[in-house]
Amino acid sequence: MRIGIDVRLTHYRTGGISTYMRRLLMALEALDSANDYVELHSRKSREKFTRRMGEARLWTPCHHRWERLALSVELAPLRLGLLHSPDFIPPLRGARRHVITVHDLTFLHYPQFVTADARRYYNGQIEAAVRQADHILVDSAATQRDLMEMLNVPAEKITVHLLGVDERFQPMEVEALAEWQHKLDLPDGFILFVGTIEPRKNISGLLAAYRMLRDRMKNAPPLVLVGRRGWLYEDTLRDIERLDLSSQVIWREDVPDAALPAVYNLASMLVMPSFYEGFGFPALEAMACGTVPIVGNRSSLPEVVGEVGLQVEPEDSAALADALEKALTDAPWRERMRRDGLARSREFTWANTAEIVLRVYRHLGAN
Repeated sequence: MRIGIDVRLTHYRTGGISTYMRRLLMALEALDSANDYVELHSRKSREKFTRRMGEARLWTPCHHRWERLALSVELAPLRLGLLHSPDFIPPLRGARRHVITVHDLTFLHYPQFVTADARRYYNGQIEAAVRQADHILVDSAATQRDLMEMLNVPAEKITVHLLGVDERFQPMEVEALAEWQHKLDLPDGFILFVGTIEPRKNISGLLAAYRMLRDRMKNAPPLVLVGRRGWLYEDTLRDIERLDLSSQVIWREDVPDAALPAVYNLASMLVMPSFYEGFGFPALEAMACGTVPIVGNRSSLPEVVGEVGLQVEPEDSAALADALEKALTDAPWRERMRRDGLARSREFTWANTAEIVLRVYRHLGAN
């Protein structure tokens, strides 16, 4: 089979879906030498993720209003047997068979948490996309349920494939940690949040909980926010001022990707009280580094952390403050959760993800 995988988004964005695209291609190359693969990149990109796979550079930009039509025209000469669209929306016709990955349905659950452009792009096309797709991959059973309940997709058309964690996320030596701590000017033993600064991540609820914690524990460690400015990030700045937390909240917007394993290792805990996550890489990466996660009890996050750490209602800032206090004060529990998190993280590999994807490809190719 000649299989095209659309990775144009990697030129425009990092993390999340782009990480999924890169690691899936690398794992498929290691796993499958029988099929003929083509990496479909933006013409502006100079990246290539594999050695053996073919490549095509495409003019059609991501999320353009005419994307589905223009991409169909560009893909026609490639004569693909199967096209995998990992960013939800496929072209009108790009191959004999179409696979899409739906990472989450945030835009349907919480339209107030996404930009107007994102609502127009996804809300306006997701129903047609799931109808057209021959098969749909999802990152969690939670997203599978959403597709079935919100878009009436039959269960047999959906396959869950939990994602993997990069091998570089692991416990690190003290010397390496000290070097990164100095470079990034980070305090000792901080509370950590990792993610884009946007409403869906519920940073306002985290800040309210942290204020409660500071009122109880005057010596509570600083809160470190690691992430780029997203939609409505100004609200976060206002909350920090309003709650009188300017001297206790540290925002690091420019942390290089290579430093992330050290940041997790240096933290006392990771806090991810999101309203909704398609998968939740930071929680998995934290566990792989031996850092205890505290997460929202919504969407995919319970599937990622299992019995490790604590789960709280995102709207319940008092419960989140209690969870922060427990993680700071209960050393035996924290050590047990550290060991359990390391063990659980080893279950999430990109090889497992790619094996499930390849089974879907082979099934469609045989029918």
